[in-house]
Amino acid sequence: MAFGRVLCVVTGASRGFGLGVCRELGARVAPGSALLMVSRSEETLRQEAERLRERCPGLAVHWVAADLSTEPGLRRTVTAAEEIMSGMEAETLIIVNNAGSLGDISKRFVDIVDMGEVDRYLSFNVSSALCLTSSMLRSFPGLRTLVVNVSSLAAIKPFRAWTFYCAGKAARDMMFRVLAEEEADLRVLSYGPGPLDTDMQEQVRTLTADAELRQLFVNMKNEGKLVDIEMSARKMLDVLLRDNYKSGDHVDFYDV
Repeated sequence: MAFGRVLCVVTGASRGFGLGVCRELGARVAPGSALLMVSRSEETLRQEAERLRERCPGLAVHWVAADLSTEPGLRRTVTAAEEIMSGMEAETLIIVNNAGSLGDISKRFVDIVDMGEVDRYLSFNVSSALCLTSSMLRSFPGLRTLVVNVSSLAAIKPFRAWTFYCAGKAARDMMFRVLAEEEADLRVLSYGPGPLDTDMQEQVRTLTADAELRQLFVNMKNEGKLVDIEMSARKMLDVLLRDNYKSGDHVDFYDV
């Protein structure tokens, strides 16, 4: 079962879960499909795009280096998608909002006093996903569209010392639930990929201010309980393909 001919836009695509989604996509789409990889890391993005072209010869792989928390980065990404779409006949648009960051997990709530730091975090982790998605929807009206918000258990459960991350993920979940309520023709999914074995997990194990939480993730790593990136990416694509979730729902790796 496959999505057909698609344009898929993946943010945070140069590593981690975003790259895992890109790697798994090729087997799920029809020839003539295109992938737009978006990341701030230009050199890594270029290298991974080249590897994907070799791995998925039937998929047209494009990339754009952009900071989505800025207007120029947002415009550059939307323009790149419009240029790709003008040269193909897509049946479906898939937007995977994966880009995100932990924030300063060495700080507890009472240590966060710099409003600029908070604004910068929310701009990259919340505002960019909102504005990119809305811009894409305005650019491609009437096209069958799947919108994915890469979420986390932290969207629905508080974790000590993760004020930034929990707040950002919760805001994104609700934001995309509103989109699902407003736009009945869209399919909107918030997907929690599980505790992935990524560079971000290494930060969690070394920088989290709360010692108990830090040790929990150290134990998960030592016991081999962290989730494989590409396995989780496959699960997410399976959820999208089966299409039996309620639009706007939060679905976790362990739910499927």
